[in-house]
Amino acid sequence: MIEHTPRFVVIDKAPGISMHKDDQDAGLAMLLEQVLGQKVWPVHRLDKVTSGVMVFALSAAVAAELSAAFAEQRVSKLYLALSDRKPSKKQGRVEGGMVRSRRSSWRLTRERDNFARTEFYSASLQPGLRAFLCRPYTGKTHQIRVALKSIGAPIIGDAIYHEIVEPIPDRTYLHAWQLRFILGKELFVFRADPSIGELFHLPALDELLAGDWSDPFSLRWHGADN
Repeated sequence: MIEHTPRFVVIDKAPGISMHKDDQDAGLAMLLEQVLGQKVWPVHRLDKVTSGVMVFALSAAVAAELSAAFAEQRVSKLYLALSDRKPSKKQGRVEGGMVRSRRSSWRLTRERDNFARTEFYSASLQPGLRAFLCRPYTGKTHQIRVALKSIGAPIIGDAIYHEIVEPIPDRTYLHAWQLRFILGKELFVFRADPSIGELFHLPALDELLAGDWSDPFSLRWHGADN
């Protein structure tokens, strides 16, 4: 638990847990309700393979307010990802329409339907390994995973968008790192550094997060409308 207020709770989700009931496994909301002993309202989601910061409302009224903030893109989200491939560009914007593809995958098109926009920075951690700092301005299914795949840098361990490699990675290297929103007139910023995954513990990543990416919201983000 990162934060527990009368209006909402913020947690650091582990990878491998679904938002909702998955076969015989309880979903994340159900597990959280068991821990808290009260009902919670999800206001956004993370893929099963993704870890990191999530907020749950503790009343229907707060859920409506936070859900509207997410829908109207008044919530800022930052993700960390790792790839073992060289991207076609080291920073910039990836955008396009999201459409269903084969199996459970999605792909980008030039259309405006189901439009997704992601901005990113990247930095080399060591030969054959690059870190990505991603800021999605929309909240589409698999958005960051598809964006990085589209620039030739699929996320390590992503069984849908990265071909199988040996040895099998210990996780999908995508983590919801920071979340910023306003509730009422109060600004909230939450951060959870990745703790699960061997590659997330590399000293080079620690140095990057403490150095060039130490104040990520102050980086030059162009925003949703520019």
